[in-house]
Amino acid sequence: MEIKLFQKTQRDLAASINNVIDRYWEDEIDESKMIELIQKLYAINKSKFIKEGKYTTILRQQCGKRRLEVIDQVIDY
Repeated sequence: MEIKLFQKTQRDLAASINNVIDRYWEDEIDESKMIELIQKLYAINKSKFIKEGKYTTILRQQCGKRRLEVIDQVIDY
């Protein structure tokens, strides 16, 4: 399954993040691929990721605490 890097909405971004991390947890992609995809999603969609120094509300609601902990380890914001 292909991941679109340019996301239209925060909900689309959250769905892509969930997809990447879930595929990693299910051993469908390796750790380096997961890190690469999350970093690319972050770089291209920064304004949908972070508002006022925190993850956006939509991202927090849609991704959940465990996935955001993974993202914390992967990106520097």
